[in-house]
Amino acid sequence: MLVIVAPGQGAQTPGFLSPWLEIPEFRDRISAWSEIVELDLVTYGTTAGADEIRDTAVAQPLLVAAALASFETLGVRPDMVAGHSVGELAAAAIAGVLTPEQALVLVRERGRAMAKAAAVTETGMSAVLGGAEEDVLAAIDKHGLTPANMNGAGQIVAGGTRAQLEAFAAEPPEKARVRPLAVAGAFHTVHMAPAVDHLRAEAAALTPADPSVTLLSNADGAAVAGGGEFLDRLVNQVANPVRWDACMATMAERGVTAMIELLPGGTLTGLARRALPGVKTVALKTPDDLDTAREVLK
Repeated sequence: MLVIVAPGQGAQTPGFLSPWLEIPEFRDRISAWSEIVELDLVTYGTTAGADEIRDTAVAQPLLVAAALASFETLGVRPDMVAGHSVGELAAAAIAGVLTPEQALVLVRERGRAMAKAAAVTETGMSAVLGGAEEDVLAAIDKHGLTPANMNGAGQIVAGGTRAQLEAFAAEPPEKARVRPLAVAGAFHTVHMAPAVDHLRAEAAALTPADPSVTLLSNADGAAVAGGGEFLDRLVNQVANPVRWDACMATMAERGVTAMIELLPGGTLTGLARRALPGVKTVALKTPDDLDTAREVLK
């Protein structure tokens, strides 16, 4: 059983689109979608620096467009699909809940709204690596932070104000390392509530279809059968924690045997190698990975 997954914000690196744009069909898609998101995705994916593509309003459309274009180039139909954070919009399009164009309009608005919300208060996120889960969660709660990403494989991401994060780093949980993340705000926390309202208004104009393949939700790892329900969950998830650990638990329960992570791959397959032993994993980083990804199905 094959699951295709789409990465979330932070997976982007300078120039990651460069080798892919040598594929004419890929370049055509990115160019056309640039008009929808009102950004020059070719430039942002090739010559833009790390600070430019860290901007939430840029990073989110860039990631969703890259994931969808690499999925089309791969040409493989999955049995299951899931996305991490903003990757859920790519997953929704792959599963047929939204068209690619609808997903790109929504991610354009999501990125802008989350960037605006992040500008209200100086916030951020830090990854906590290792330590006992109960100790990590207790320390996060002690400092008034939110466990914004429960990623599994010994990784939890905390979100909150810069002051809270600095105090947390000065008093880390036992046997854990705290690593600040290069993101523009405390995503998936209460600080993103204004973005939820904006995205809900945008989503109200859509009529989503039911998914054509098994589609997992970040909210709790559940397989969601209704397109309307998934869209509601996708909107609410902006200000609520990502339960990627629960998504991987569902993958294990459903008997997933192979995982392909769409461009820019690496983060989610890295987690899977630790949490889903025995599952074949391939991360799409360059076009050379396409044949390797197709081979896992043989």
